[in-house]
Amino acid sequence: MQTRVCRLYGQDDLRIETEATTDPVGDEVLIRVGAGGVCGSDMHYYFEGGIGQIRVREPIILGHEAAGTIVALGPDVNGLSVGQKVAINPSHPCGTCKYCQQNLQQHCLNMKFFGSAMPMPHIQGAFRDLVNVGQGQCHVIGDQTDIGKAACAEPLAVCLHAVARAGDLSGKKVLITGAGPIGSLCAAAAKRAGASEIVVTDLQDFALDVARQMGATRTINIANAADDLAPYEAEKGQFDVCLECSAAPAALRTAIATLRPQGILVQVGVAGEMPVPFNPLVAKELTITGTFRFHTEFAEAVGMIDRGEIDVAPIITQTFTLETAKDAFDVARDRSKSVKVQLSFAD
Repeated sequence: MQTRVCRLYGQDDLRIETEATTDPVGDEVLIRVGAGGVCGSDMHYYFEGGIGQIRVREPIILGHEAAGTIVALGPDVNGLSVGQKVAINPSHPCGTCKYCQQNLQQHCLNMKFFGSAMPMPHIQGAFRDLVNVGQGQCHVIGDQTDIGKAACAEPLAVCLHAVARAGDLSGKKVLITGAGPIGSLCAAAAKRAGASEIVVTDLQDFALDVARQMGATRTINIANAADDLAPYEAEKGQFDVCLECSAAPAALRTAIATLRPQGILVQVGVAGEMPVPFNPLVAKELTITGTFRFHTEFAEAVGMIDRGEIDVAPIITQTFTLETAKDAFDVARDRSKSVKVQLSFAD
């Protein structure tokens, strides 16, 4: 069978090509992809040729947010059937390294993560009509669940892991800086975790409107209403937790200024080196923690979407055909009119 693929050869060199697909072997499952989300990492690879020190060194099929329908099964597959709809977990840890043995699979030393240029050879991604994946990476969804929503399981899993890193949010006041897909999904995750107040900041009204639909109790456009944050600095800070999703130095300063003593800052966004105002951080005894990908949270995210516990529809702002992938990337970069852009692989 032939499949179209969305392959990046280097900075600004994205091509839609056709190649043969092999039949599934062993415990592989052949999936006809229905939808795939354009992630920030995909955009960094396309527009900049890499992410920081990670560079695209050979052609790579992009995409790690995907869902589709099973069309064929390898001989060793059990419990799955042709025609089932599945969300695809792009994470494939080895299961045997020291971190996998410590239940820290997101730090696997031999990780194979879809669409990643980190290892060499690169791990090919899911922006294609047909893709073989391991049985363990397939999470069944009901026929009633929209395939585009199911493709949001990966970013939602990232946010569930980030929220878990903050500890119990019941009754807590939470600041989320950055209202992109991750910021808005963090708002939904924080709401589900019981946060009493969720304030989301961004520079774009379009994104903030989506954040409100996803659970924000208040939004602040810091481009024209930055003073609205000042009251949150009173009495050494008002927020219990900040989920910093923008990786902007100004947002980090805001987080440290508005967190209460012994508050928790979860750094979700990544953007290379960033200056940290250590004096207030030390004086207020703040905790800064990182968060990276997910493991068990993927299955949790699929279940929440499938059961309708979290409606991800508001973040899906545009859908493009695979042939117009370059247009999709251009729109995804324009945060004044997009949050999550997806590719549709429908015939």
